[in-house]
Amino acid sequence: MSDDSQHQPSARFEAVIGVEVKGETWSCVEIPDSAELFGTGRSVRVDATVDDVSLSNVGAMVTGRGGHMISLSAKVRKALGKDIGDAVTVVVTQR
Repeated sequence: MSDDSQHQPSARFEAVIGVEVKGETWSCVEIPDSAELFGTGRSVRVDATVDDVSLSNVGAMVTGRGGHMISLSAKVRKALGKDIGDAVTVVVTQR
């Protein structure tokens, strides 16, 4: 069994869909303490699971407040049956 995931920073957290960016609410989830987790304030590539929907090799974008966020497209939100304001469980692993 491979244990590569143990060598990459990862986190599991609860989040509410919706991140305020420049006065607008984007359909994203914010990764708590992400700059410390990833060791950078720059965008990084991650694998993520949001509830039971897997997202492979997606960009964790900077929030402008020193953290990172993952965008949830309309297709992903439809698969989740959720939208802005709804809570989700997220697992992220840096690639």
